[in-house]
Amino acid sequence: MNLMKKIVLALMAAGMLVAVVLETASAQTDHGGHAMGMTAPATDSASSQAYKAAMDKMHQAMSALEYSGDADVDFARGMIPHHQAAIDMAKVVLEHGKNPEMRKLAEEVVAAQEAEIKQMEAWLAANPAK
Repeated sequence: MNLMKKIVLALMAAGMLVAVVLETASAQTDHGGHAMGMTAPATDSASSQAYKAAMDKMHQAMSALEYSGDADVDFARGMIPHHQAAIDMAKVVLEHGKNPEMRKLAEEVVAAQEAEIKQMEAWLAANPAK
């Protein structure tokens, strides 16, 4: 994987972490009743809802992992739902995004992450936890 792709994937992971932190913080300080009469925020858009669903699915899958004590196995098991979330988020861009550069990047993310998921699944099949 070239340096640019690694940087982009690192930025996507950092963005996902920021989204989780912000979502957690807003859930803890929910003052929804204070916004009476205001229009719906942009976070109610179809793309925002799809991103949230992808993140929720990833968090549920990652929190349900049963750790084996084998760092290699646990890494692969944890990265599969993480990579699947990247695919799901990239597909949101492909469905709703308009910027050609982001759409091209999303296509590359889907291809790269699908290949890496297959690699990890094959590795797990050949290297079960002991």
